[in-house]
Amino acid sequence: MAQRILFVQGGGAGVHERWDDKLVKSLEHELGNGYAVRYPRMPNEANPHYPTWKTALLRELDSLGDGVILVGHSVGGTIAIHALAEQMPKSRLAGIFLIATPFIGEGGWPSDDIPPRTDFSERLPIGIPLFLYHGTEDEIVPIAHVHLYAKAIPHVTVRTCERNNHQLNNDMTPVARDIRSLTGN
Repeated sequence: MAQRILFVQGGGAGVHERWDDKLVKSLEHELGNGYAVRYPRMPNEANPHYPTWKTALLRELDSLGDGVILVGHSVGGTIAIHALAEQMPKSRLAGIFLIATPFIGEGGWPSDDIPPRTDFSERLPIGIPLFLYHGTEDEIVPIAHVHLYAKAIPHVTVRTCERNNHQLNNDMTPVARDIRSLTGN
């Protein structure tokens, strides 16, 4: 059976079809056979709301069963990490991979929708590998956000991608490499 991956898109008008689809295609290409990427359109992508996306995310994870790998981009990653800190899905995750994820809270961005957390380290299971990726030339989410997550979650693996933008230049090679090292494929 193929290793299941759930890719959670970022937010904004047309992101699913015009932006993050390139990340998904790159990830599928880099992973090759043996992986199945699920890429659902999140509700109201132009104006994401945490409670709605959290419900959709947990429903998707539970439908995929144990051993799924979660990949989130931008606000999709932010919603994912906050949702998991609040309520782990019924199924067990094999890994969490977040790309260009805005940090909500002191030093990061404010949010009317997502309360800041200071307890990620206590709330996220240590046994699930967590990787964060951020381009050094991200003009949307400053690279300082990845360092705020690293401070809040000491067991996280951080990968800064030199000369990469918010979309990692649409090249998911480093993410695929880490997923393959985790799954042994």
